[in-house]
This record gives sequence, C-alpha cells and structure tokens, in this order.
Amino acid sequence: MRTLKMASLCMMIFLLGSFFSVPVWGADDPLAKWQPSFDPSGAKYVYLLSCVGHPAIEGVAVGFQIRDRVWQESKGQLYVDFRPLSQLGGEKDVINKLNFGAINGMMSSSVAAANIAPELGIVNLPYVVDTFDKLDRFRDAPELWNPFRDAPLSKGLQVIDFTGYGSYGWATTRPVTSFAEAKGVNFRIAQAPVNIDAYKAWDLKFSVLPWPDVSQALQTGVIDGLDHTPIVCNISKKFTVAKYYTQLDYAQGLYVHIINKKWLAQLPEELQQLLLKVVKEESAVARKRTKEQQQQQIAAAKANGVSFFQLEPADKAKMVEASEKVYDTWGPKIGQEYLDKVRKSLQ
Repeated sequence: MRTLKMASLCMMIFLLGSFFSVPVWGADDPLAKWQPSFDPSGAKYVYLLSCVGHPAIEGVAVGFQIRDRVWQESKGQLYVDFRPLSQLGGEKDVINKLNFGAINGMMSSSVAAANIAPELGIVNLPYVVDTFDKLDRFRDAPELWNPFRDAPLSKGLQVIDFTGYGSYGWATTRPVTSFAEAKGVNFRIAQAPVNIDAYKAWDLKFSVLPWPDVSQALQTGVIDGLDHTPIVCNISKKFTVAKYYTQLDYAQGLYVHIINKKWLAQLPEELQQLLLKVVKEESAVARKRTKEQQQQQIAAAKANGVSFFQLEPADKAKMVEASEKVYDTWGPKIGQEYLDKVRKSLQ
C-alpha cells in the first residue's frame, strides 16, 4: 500500500511539474516578437509598466518602442519592463498597485482612468474629444492638457502622455443603422462610470461585463452589441461574431500613461528627463500610427465581410443632445470651468 501511495505521489509531482513547465502563453507566445534584443539584467533602474492591451495595437506597442529607446539612450542604466496583456493584473488591481508603488507606471484605458481621478473622465465624455484632430488639439494646448496631466497628483501620480486605440462605435450581430434600431440592442460596455452615465442618458440597454467575458457573451446571445473601436474589434476577433459596425465616433479610446511620482523622483535627474522625453516623442508617433491603423483595420474587416454604417445626422443630433445629461453629471466632478473650456476650445 505504501509503495502504491509513493507511486501515486511521484506521478502527481511529475504531472504538476509538466504542467508548470509549459510557458504561460503556451506554444504560441504572443509576445515572442517583442522580446528585447539586449540583456536587461545589468540595469541600475527598472521601470515596471503595465497595460491590459495587446501589442498588436499601435497604442500598446509603443511600450516596447519606449523600452528600446530608453535602454539605448540611457546606455543600459534604465530598463522599461513593459508588461502588456494584463500580465500584472486587471486595471482595477493595477491601479491599486500603482497607488502603493508596487508598480511604477501603467498605460490605463481611458474608460478606467476616471477611477483614478474624475478629471481624467473628460476624454470619455461623448462628443467632446471625439476625433483624432480634437485629440491632437487637446494634447497640444497647455490650458487643456495641464489640468488633465496633473489631475492625479493628490494620489502621488501624474499623467505623462497618452496613446490611443481608435474611435468608439458599435459592433453588433445585426445591422444598426438608426437610433431606433439601437434601442433593441443589449450593448456590452466597460466597467467605467462615464460609459454607464452615457448609456443611461441615451436610454439604451446595456450590460457591464469584464472584457474576458465578452466573446462568450456575444456567441451565446447574452449581448448582441459591443461598445468599442474597430481596431480592438478586428484584432480581438469580435467581428467573427458581430459582423456589423456603426461608426459613431463619439469618443477616442486612449491608453493614458500614468507614473508614480515617488518612483520617478528617485531616478537621477538626467534619467527622469530622458524617460519623459522618450515617452512624449514615442506617444506622439503612436497617435499618428493609430489613425492609420484604424483605417487599415476597417479595410481588413470590410474585406472579411463586416458591414459598416453611420447614423443619419438627425439621429446623431439626438445622441449629442442627450449627452448634455452626462455633462451635467460630470461637470461638478471634473470641474465645470475646465469642462466648459475644453468644450469651447474643441467645438
């Protein structure tokens, strides 16, 4: 009996060892092509940077471009340890880690950023920063950018730049060509306060679901619509089920680069300035690439049978008018003067 138990124990250890020896991403590592061409083990300083997105998205891949430039220009002193694909946890978990300094920085989705500071929700308000052109103007105007940059300072954090993942609209399992047709759709929206208030203002049916649950929910009919961008829908294969897309372009999806100020301050001054310079320059390049990538992903989706629509001007006007309720709710949270200034400057 003892021999049998020992044999069973040995077999269990062997199986567990075999299981844990498999790479976390399996045989096809989605990060294989982004591995560094250098050995970072000798770095004096490490910047641990998180993002939930896939680096096939230009606004995420920028993390690796920042990594490589900082390594080269710092002569191996500073290593940006970039971890996309939720390797360090979901966004709510990462926000907590960032606050406590367990993680040094994150590229937060704009829908989640309002959980850090309400002012960061301004970029997700419908029909405010809703085009690539307005996004550039917002970033380039100090009177608009600086309050956004400094919004999380009270928590020991600061926004240092942002990249994007495209323009928001609706991917659906049946055509939605009017606001009336949208009334019959159950849309998945992000776990984000601005989005919830927007869908309430529009009087549309919605379900708040974690991103990992979306594919199954679409396939089983739990939801028949998805609030997201063409880039994300095509790259993440959501268009294999939701074959129709309504181009609302009501907001720009962003990855907001937020850094722990205490960690930044412990770097030598020249490395602080180098990191901030590289992030700014590479983020600007990534925003241009995102605009190009959106057109490429739309073309690829159309080639695979996805139909694209736009609402009639009268229907868009209804959504814009209804969005005033969202501004009324978020004005006091963001700061009414700041919201009014952004809206007036970008109109």
